[in-house]
This record gives sequence, C-alpha cells and structure tokens, in this order.
Amino acid sequence: MTSTPESPTPSDEDPAIAALGSGDVAAAVVSMSMRHADGDDAAYLEWHMLDHLPEQYRLAGLRSGRRFVSTPGCRAARAASVAPYDAVDHIVQYLFADPVEGPLDRFFALGGALRVAGRMPIALPRVQVGGWYLERAVAASRALVGAAVLPWRPTSGAYVLVEHVAGSAAPTVPVGGLDGGLDGGLDAGLDALVAVPGVAGAWGYSGATSLHPRLESTDGLALTVCYLDGVPIEVAAQMAPVLADRWVDGRLVPLLAGPFESVVPGDWDRHLP
Repeated sequence: MTSTPESPTPSDEDPAIAALGSGDVAAAVVSMSMRHADGDDAAYLEWHMLDHLPEQYRLAGLRSGRRFVSTPGCRAARAASVAPYDAVDHIVQYLFADPVEGPLDRFFALGGALRVAGRMPIALPRVQVGGWYLERAVAASRALVGAAVLPWRPTSGAYVLVEHVAGSAAPTVPVGGLDGGLDGGLDAGLDALVAVPGVAGAWGYSGATSLHPRLESTDGLALTVCYLDGVPIEVAAQMAPVLADRWVDGRLVPLLAGPFESVVPGDWDRHLP
C-alpha cells in the first residue's frame, strides 16, 4: 500500500508538475443577465444546463462553461453594485483556448444553428456579453490543485468583481496562457483575494475591445472570478476588509463585487427567490 505524504505539495509549488503544462486558456466570454421577466428562471437554467451548455463542447477550442446565480442573500452581501451591473443575477463563463477567433466564430454560429433547430426556447434579459483576456491565475495552497485548473475544480460558487481601471489605456493582447500580468498592485491584488478563507483561487482578466465583433467592448475594465469552496455569503463577509484595502487608492473603481452560487443540477430553483 502506498503511503500518503503528511504534507502534500501544491501543484504550483512542484516544478515537476508545473513543467507538464499550464493549460491553454487565453480568453473568456462572460454573459451577464437579469432575472426572467416572468419568473421563469428555473426553466431557463434547466434548458441551458441540459441542452445549450453541453452543446458548446462540440466546439474545438472551447475548454469550459460554468454558470452562477445570485440569490437574495447574495445580492444583500454585495460590496458594490453599480448600473448596469446592479441588474446582474445570472452569469455564465466560457473559456477559450488561443487562437480564439475561429472558436468564437463557431460559438456564435452554433447559437444560430440551435435557434433554427428550435432549441432556443427561452432567454434572459441581457446586461452584457463581453470578451476578456486572461492575465493571471492564483490558487490557494490548501486547494493543492494548480491555478491553471481552478475552473474544473468543484466549487460552491464565485465571488465576481468587475472594476474600472482608473486611467487605463486599451489593453494589449497577451500571447495566451497564464504568462501575462496586470500592472503592479492590480496583479498582486489576486494574492490578497486568495488569502480570504473560502477562496480556493482566482483568475484575473483585462478588458477587450477586439476579441470578436459580436462581443461588447470591456475596454478599461478588469474582471476577477474567485472560485469558492466556502459558503458564498460567508466568504463575502470575509472579503469586505480586503476589498476596502483594494479600492482605497482609487486605481480600481468597483462596479460589481459580490458572491454568486453555483447552479445545482436537477434543483433548478434552489437558489432563486
């Protein structure tokens, strides 16, 4: 019988593991939506999770799709909620490998084909469908898994930040993977977020103007997705002092900052009002 080390080494601290790869995700498409006007959120989530989301995996270059939903408790725990992001209650994040142009063309073509096939029966009011360049990822050591694989680790939810970067210029396009970097303190800010109890790790993105013609510009914005393994609203309470420090110098202006729950398959109305 093989013994288990008393102190297992996290992936990102083991050169032998890190040398085998850091993934190829270069960008994300993040769709943010309001609640359904007639309260049909559960029906929407059932359709999306059982039909629409699985179909995306036929696309070469698409690496992951994941949904999050805001509960009334999550809304009450937001640290920032500025229009138009104050209307966001549903988030779906798609991750794409580099080069992204071909996969994104097929992503939108697939949506059109499914619509023609009668497979788009319900929609949520749209707030933003934007593209984002991946800049940096950090994992908590206690999670053991590397930062590059965080989106595939089971999660209780996400803490999502959308911030305006004061004085920002148009972002440069990184070459892909996790070798980019936000400037100075913005980059280091991920470490402070990941140190919060209940945060397994975080991925940070810069806004994009030219990811695809069908995507709205996110120029001048930063997106951070913290992957949680604690209770989202409890993590939000722990996050508050860290965010106060993050925003004190005015370099980042918060537009959305709050917890979201993971959707539970088969229990579609679990996290809805």
